[in-house]
Amino acid sequence: FIEELQMQKAALEFDISLKAVSVLRYITEHADSISVINRMLCTHNVPCVLVQLIDSCPWGRCNKGEVQKYIKGKWQTIPAEDHLKITTLDGQVWLSLYNLLLREECQRKYDFNSFNKSQLLRLRGFLTEVLVDQLPNLVELQRFLAHLAVTEPAPPKKELILEQIPKIWSYIAKENAGKWKAIAKYQVKETFSLSDSDLRQQAQRLAQTYNLDVMEGLIPEKPKCGSCGREAAKRCSRCQKEWYCHRECQVKHWEKHKKACQLMADAVKIQEERLMKS
Repeated sequence: FIEELQMQKAALEFDISLKAVSVLRYITEHADSISVINRMLCTHNVPCVLVQLIDSCPWGRCNKGEVQKYIKGKWQTIPAEDHLKITTLDGQVWLSLYNLLLREECQRKYDFNSFNKSQLLRLRGFLTEVLVDQLPNLVELQRFLAHLAVTEPAPPKKELILEQIPKIWSYIAKENAGKWKAIAKYQVKETFSLSDSDLRQQAQRLAQTYNLDVMEGLIPEKPKCGSCGREAAKRCSRCQKEWYCHRECQVKHWEKHKKACQLMADAVKIQEERLMKS
């Protein structure tokens, strides 16, 4: 049960991280704020981060000899004729690089030192004719990299940067200066040392939050019957894991499902007992 939760956590973090790539692309398109550009280029060195993403390509993998890509929230097997076809995530990363490196303000502020320059020039190996045919805008990026390879850009001028600081954060930091140890002790007592009744209330709130009937509406695909494979509407009342289209299929499949159902039900029971004892 714990391993399954860890797998779900890893899958959720992976999906969120890839969605962040799309958000980053839109930020690069509207990065008119000087402080935003400065933070992306100088603080986080986003261009080099994007180069690493293109190099590692975490949204593609080889599974049992088949090429798979992460598309629309799930891993999909790609036929041989589409292996070189770029995905939405590929496009987001390349467009983010295009927006950053070809923006005049970014070229003026970015430090093209030896390390950054060598990292960016690695992109030339990925800019194939097939890729450029799919994203014609990358022709300009190709020309920029060719020019960068034979020139030594001047180091950026250090300018005064005025950046807004969130008022809420500064207020909290000012009001609680010198009180952090006392706050930590209070949290240990009030937050991390809960009574049995508090733990029961938390367990009830979590159970309501992760209501399976509500969460199933968020699943992109309808569940399939564990017996016949057709679209299912009913779930095993004991383990809440296996789906069935009709009562007949559930009865027919019970001999195969019985052992797994017992294991999952026991795991849930053990976790509930541990929660009550802790």
